[in-house]
Amino acid sequence: MIRISLFLLLFCPQLLANTFTQQLVSAAYQRTEAKVTYDGRYVAIDYPNGDVPASIGVCTDVVIRSYRALGVDLQRLVHEDIAAAFEQYPAQRIWGQKRPDRNIDHRRVPNLQTFFARHGESLTPTLSADNFLPGDLVTWMVNGNLPHIGIVVDQKSADGKRPLIVHNIGRGPKLEDRLFDFPITGHYRFQPQ
Repeated sequence: MIRISLFLLLFCPQLLANTFTQQLVSAAYQRTEAKVTYDGRYVAIDYPNGDVPASIGVCTDVVIRSYRALGVDLQRLVHEDIAAAFEQYPAQRIWGQKRPDRNIDHRRVPNLQTFFARHGESLTPTLSADNFLPGDLVTWMVNGNLPHIGIVVDQKSADGKRPLIVHNIGRGPKLEDRLFDFPITGHYRFQPQ
């Protein structure tokens, strides 16, 4: 088993990447089965690997919980990065923070955008559906002032032209055809090292 994994790592890294992507997409689909009330209030949570109660959440919690299902703790990763590079994050400019806050920083779209741009692949947003692959993260600006995030999955719209998105825009985690419904502000791919 170790020899096969080493071979894949050395000669077929895209195969392992695809496995991670497939697992992330599967975790996103599982989020749509959870009964979650949209609730973005500030909650003190454990650290690391803390979470708000499973019955509540916002769009960022779909992403956080999907990655957590794969053993990736975005709370810890974002907190460590924002602590190391606070000036690179919008926390002070947008929310007036003086220091990182491990309870909320990872639950804010602009912070996730900064983190994914710093530690993943930041792609130029386009209106070409072919540029969006399963496992990609997309951010939007809803109603001109509400940042939003979702995960691209491997199912297509009814007309076959757009990938579907798993997100929570107010009615709990849903699988929907919403890729181009709002102005796209970011397009990312993130697989932890």
